[in-house]
Amino acid sequence: MAGLLEGKKGIIFGALDDQSIAWKVALKAKAEGAEFLLTNVPVALRMGKIQDLAEQCNTEVVPADATNLEDLNGLFDKAAERYGKVDFILHSIGMSPNVRKGKAYTDLNYDWMKKSLDISAISFHKVMQVAYQRDMVNPMGSILGLSYIAAQRSFPGYGDMAQAKAMLESIARSFGYYWGAKNGVRVNTISQSPTMTTAGSGVSGFDAFFDFADKLSPLGNADAESCADFCLAMFSDYTRKITMQNLFHDGGFSSVGMTESFIESLSES
Repeated sequence: MAGLLEGKKGIIFGALDDQSIAWKVALKAKAEGAEFLLTNVPVALRMGKIQDLAEQCNTEVVPADATNLEDLNGLFDKAAERYGKVDFILHSIGMSPNVRKGKAYTDLNYDWMKKSLDISAISFHKVMQVAYQRDMVNPMGSILGLSYIAAQRSFPGYGDMAQAKAMLESIARSFGYYWGAKNGVRVNTISQSPTMTTAGSGVSGFDAFFDFADKLSPLGNADAESCADFCLAMFSDYTRKITMQNLFHDGGFSSVGMTESFIESLSES
């Protein structure tokens, strides 16, 4: 029996270590019959274990800074040489110097904020623009970015990453129109639960975010494994009419206002 992604080719941005969602997407995509290139910035390649992942997936790692158009063109050169065109792209990239350095939201370094937006959101546009202009995605392909509900709600400690995620989702909607009109390619974002990844755990107060969402979600937090499953579904032909959407994958957190257990705990305090 053929796998869900049998015959499909892709590019996966952002795998760092075995905690990352992109890492789990790669393993599951390989198991479902897909072939793909892995890519990350050179410094991440030195810090992480992505070469181990490449060996497990029988592929190669192409160093590329997603904010650099020259690097992206080099990456798509490799993809074109290996596959011709691709069927899916995962953008799993996010970093804020302000958050990393503990800058308060009311005291942001604006040069760092520009880097946050460039790395975490504008790079999504750059990836798609290079792919679009080079006609690198097959008809009915799928492009995904990973987001978080801080794009819609205020979460102390998430800093300027909230603006980055809001921009990411807006870019998906705007570019999704052009991709759809061109050749039916879908562009969506997945708004994932707080997830125990290397990047996520770097956010101040992350444990509180995680516990709060887990208690408020009827199904509990969606973990990285289940997010990877959802990504594969979005890459597959079963979701070929879903585009320009921000899809909440959070156990119901985004739709819950209050729970009985929270009301009881407040009554007891």
